[in-house]
Amino acid sequence: MYSAATESLIKQAREIKEDELQKFYGRVFKLLHSKDQGGDTVDSLQRLHLILFATKYSRELPSDLAMKLQTVLCSSSSPEQLQLLSCSILREIFLGVRSLYSNVSQDSRTISYVASIFLSQAGNKEEVMPLCHHLLKSLESRLSEAQMSKHTLPILSKMISVYPDILTDDQVNLVSRKMVDWLRYASMQQGASVTSGGFFSGQRARQPAPLMEVDGVVTGDFFTVLCVGQSYTEDQWMNMYTFSMIRSWLLTYDTCGTSNAESDDRSEVDSSVMSMVSATSSSSRLLPPKERLREKTFEYCQRLIEQSDRKALKRTDTELQKACIVESVSIMDIICGEDPSYVYRAFPCIKALYGRLNGDLAYSRTLIPIAQFYLNHSEMAAVDSEAVFRQLFGHCPAEQFNEPMLAFEFIQFCLLNTSTLQARVTNYRQSFPNLLKFLAWNSPGLISEFVELLPSLVAPDTAIELLHTILDLPCLAAALDLQHRSACYQASDRTSWDQQGAKVAACLDAFRQPFYRGLFLYILRPEAGTGDTIDRLRMLHGILADMADSPRVVRCAQVIPVLLHVYFNTVTQISDEKLMNQLMLVLLERSGLLYNIRTFQTEVQRVFSTHLQTLCKLHPSLIVDQSRELLDFVGSPSNIYSKEDFYTHVVWVIGEYLSVSYDTRCSVELITSFFESLEAVLFEITQVRQSASPPRFSPRLITVLMTTLAKLATRSQDLIPRVSLFLSKMRLFARSAPVTACYSEEDSEEIITRAHELINLLKLPNVAQFVLAPSAGGDGPRWHRDTNTSLPQSMRTISTLLHRHSSVLPP
Repeated sequence: MYSAATESLIKQAREIKEDELQKFYGRVFKLLHSKDQGGDTVDSLQRLHLILFATKYSRELPSDLAMKLQTVLCSSSSPEQLQLLSCSILREIFLGVRSLYSNVSQDSRTISYVASIFLSQAGNKEEVMPLCHHLLKSLESRLSEAQMSKHTLPILSKMISVYPDILTDDQVNLVSRKMVDWLRYASMQQGASVTSGGFFSGQRARQPAPLMEVDGVVTGDFFTVLCVGQSYTEDQWMNMYTFSMIRSWLLTYDTCGTSNAESDDRSEVDSSVMSMVSATSSSSRLLPPKERLREKTFEYCQRLIEQSDRKALKRTDTELQKACIVESVSIMDIICGEDPSYVYRAFPCIKALYGRLNGDLAYSRTLIPIAQFYLNHSEMAAVDSEAVFRQLFGHCPAEQFNEPMLAFEFIQFCLLNTSTLQARVTNYRQSFPNLLKFLAWNSPGLISEFVELLPSLVAPDTAIELLHTILDLPCLAAALDLQHRSACYQASDRTSWDQQGAKVAACLDAFRQPFYRGLFLYILRPEAGTGDTIDRLRMLHGILADMADSPRVVRCAQVIPVLLHVYFNTVTQISDEKLMNQLMLVLLERSGLLYNIRTFQTEVQRVFSTHLQTLCKLHPSLIVDQSRELLDFVGSPSNIYSKEDFYTHVVWVIGEYLSVSYDTRCSVELITSFFESLEAVLFEITQVRQSASPPRFSPRLITVLMTTLAKLATRSQDLIPRVSLFLSKMRLFARSAPVTACYSEEDSEEIITRAHELINLLKLPNVAQFVLAPSAGGDGPRWHRDTNTSLPQSMRTISTLLHRHSSVLPP
């Protein structure tokens, strides 16, 4: 994390001895008292700050040194660098904040340093109150322009973010009045700048020049943050600071009604009359301070939106215009939420702004607050918002998936409005292929947001396609990478392609071939509804095989198991038998149809195994409903070698839930079919041949297969002799040379012991059925609470009965 030199300095700071530290304190104290506070003083203070910062525990400074640092900090005559270092040092030690305030000067820079210590160490608002009163007093007094504190509003903004209730209603009204003046009545001339008059003349002050718009035209209206000048006056700086904090101020204090006499006189005025007054700028001085601030802020935002339509001469001004649009629309949204009468004034402006920006990808981030405005107020204004959200969900993710800030803000917008989007935006759930493009490109940076967002995208009509899309997310990451590269390099620019590597160049060639166009169009589709998955998925995996080692694809694959857990926990809460049957088919199909990335298939199959048990426990009838597909799956030994863990869990749920107690359709013929299929598989993988290769599966699979066969036999007792005969041969398998060469002694004994226990149980069929296949209510509370009917008691009884038959297996 740090360089070697930095690590060495931090280590020295942490390991400094106490006697050396005391000497160093004394040296710093002497340097601070010397008249020449030069480089040695700065270096010593920097080292002192490192010593205090590098340790986890708080060090204590000698009282005289701490007092001297406070003196340096609070003195306006101290060099700025020494003040800053003193502030940093005092922030690292526990200091009584009240002791600082007694010596604070009126210097704005000093107040800002002291305020940072106040806010970092204060334990409650009472400790910050003296500073708050000092700031408000400076605002209330009529200071000259030179004395006006530019630091007051930033400090106040930070203070109310920590302690929102620190201001009384009268103080809120005071600040609101001041903010109105700074927002609306800042001077229209540039600040006076001093320039050299030449060799023979001294310095002279230039005449104040008018402010300019971003396109170079002289400003004709009131000052805003988009007015350009070489230098700014103090009230213009206060205008900028006010706009920067106005949103948090409105969210904190912009409530209907105030407590002062001015508002009490108007408390019974009809709201319609208030709206008329609000709509008339010339009458705004009649409004209470909060409402007047609301009015002037609204005018300010409208002016900014008008200024953002000008063609900026500098790129930095263009970026400032975008930021001002975002902030202005957000503030207007807040104002309309507080006073609905503003909605009708705001919508023409917002609608015109959207019409101007919706086709420009460079302004995509500005569409998010516009969409928020439409979401909050379109119903009240009877405005159709479908086109706005179709543009937002349809084009932004598809065309700007590689913009990290847009991706974060977009997903935050979805999280903030999840319930409203579900209820009112018809294409929200259908847009998940586009939303997941943000995750495919920016994972794992957005994984926590998508864990929270994913449940809102799950619905009966989208659940299956959503599952396929999640599983294909690494393919989507690879396809997006190819799309991005293909847009950067033309087909004729073969040299640039080859610089990306032969493997990537081959994938780019395939991406451009018309034969594969349908595959990539599907994986890059903008919305759901075109099908669950594609028939040629294996072909797509083959095309993208060379991209499997790409860091972006690997990182994307790592987040899939997390998403799958969230998905299954959500979808299993939906009571839809048709959906559950489709889900079972997808698990069987996709367990072996995954992008070949290292450990990806194993991790996904492990998640499938976990949730397969939950799915069958909630819906045991799935075993009968999907009996044909399950028979095909478990009857193929090849599934053991490619997905053993999932195969083992499928065998287990068959043995657990294929019972008439769970589904009356479970016939003897169906049980026999499963028994014969599993018996054939177990026979094939346990054939004893000296020339046979060592088994490539775990002993756990053998024990699960044996137990499942025994369970099925207890439900169709004609099968008991067959399974008993088969189990009696398991000792021979476990002691064969290929098995002993592969399995440990404990594994072999586990197989023999399980076969021995099952044979003993099957000698008493009714007892075996009770033990191996308890009734569906066997996990109810009484089953475990009543010792006379509990399974441990039953097992102890059976062990006693069968004790004398403990040597039934052949040697």
